Amino acid sequence: MADAATRLATLAEDLLGSPLPVRLRAWDRSEAGPAGDGPVLVIRDRKALRRMIWKPGELGLARAWVAGEIDVEGDLYEALDRLSGLIWERGEETRGLLDVARDPRTRAAAAELLRLAGPLPPPKPPAEEAKGRGRGRHSRRSDRQAISHHYDVGNDFYALVLGPSMVYSCAYWTDGGTLEEAQRDKLDLVARKLALKEGDRLLDVGCGWGSMAIHAAREYGARVVGITLSREQAAFARKRIAEEGLTDRIEIRVQDYRDVPDGPFDAISSIGMAEHVGAARYREYTDLLYGLLKPGGRLLNHQISRRPEPDEEAYRVDPFIDAYVFPDGELAPMGRTLTALEDAGFEVRDVEAIREHYGLTLRRWVANLEKDWDRAVRLTSPGRARIWRLYMAASAVSFERNRIGVNQFLAVKTPVAGTSGLPLRSREWTER
Repeated sequence: MADAATRLATLAEDLLGSPLPVRLRAWDRSEAGPAGDGPVLVIRDRKALRRMIWKPGELGLARAWVAGEIDVEGDLYEALDRLSGLIWERGEETRGLLDVARDPRTRAAAAELLRLAGPLPPPKPPAEEAKGRGRGRHSRRSDRQAISHHYDVGNDFYALVLGPSMVYSCAYWTDGGTLEEAQRDKLDLVARKLALKEGDRLLDVGCGWGSMAIHAAREYGARVVGITLSREQAAFARKRIAEEGLTDRIEIRVQDYRDVPDGPFDAISSIGMAEHVGAARYREYTDLLYGLLKPGGRLLNHQISRRPEPDEEAYRVDPFIDAYVFPDGELAPMGRTLTALEDAGFEVRDVEAIREHYGLTLRRWVANLEKDWDRAVRLTSPGRARIWRLYMAASAVSFERNRIGVNQFLAVKTPVAGTSGLPLRSREWTER
């Protein structure tokens, strides 16, 4: 009988209808697929097959990856790029075993896959998988749980990945710059677009570990209210603010954006927050931000976008991201975000696409994680470290291949008189 890798490669090509794009190594050390020095997909345990039979598509693969049953040797980015057409682009449309078994042409292949996989059912999902997804989506309670799942995994772990800047959003790069310099430049870009000045009152929605609040207060003299649903983030941010001597200028609250009572603000920054809001709540979100601004105030909304679907009703949240990274997170096309801002009453004055910058940022984060891998595992768990490595590397490839993007929307609550306060040349950010 043929070795496991050869059998798997033949089955995969039969079931997927295309040649394997990477070399395959099975649990018996056998190999098959393209020769050469490219990446190798390693199936360490045949339990991975049972997961993929039970949950075909991305979720089954994700569970096997988190459990350490599959891995990649060689360039992870190249492997993800080669595999993307089979996994992410087909997504949950990849046929499962039961569907395949109804097709006489592939029934024998399906039976062989079952024999290779061993007895069903599959192992339980890894402990890192979020529980209760989709229940009461984007209620205050479910948003608190989702934010806690993603952010309350340890400030030390995030410090290892993000570096000293502690900024968890796309940096703004120049050739030859460091990650810390690029993150500083991004914060300053936001501050300049908002035209912050001494005494301005800034609301930072989804303030993270306090970096934007600190930059706005220290460099521009703003008075800042930062809100987050993560208690670990809030504690870390307050400690940093005290060390900077800025407690008289910055207040960090554990508070839902729907519960901010004390507008109006001169400016609002929302950096990497809107992805958590959800499509059903997005108009409510833009309405609330509009209401919290004074006339003439500016909003800077920094948000990841996805490509539009031919049928938007068919859009589904990425199953790996939903289960292991951002429960209940949703991406919207850029046009939908712009429409929601305009429907709320904002005048959108500038949109800057910085997609390539996020690929560069994510590659630096992955490098930080890989450089201190053993400590990362100690700070969280082997599964959690594997999640972040796969999530960040796959996201980098998606940004680089224009599958997703990131945009900064500058919007103004323009008064009835029509005076926006922006300069005639809109890329000069210092005037109001």
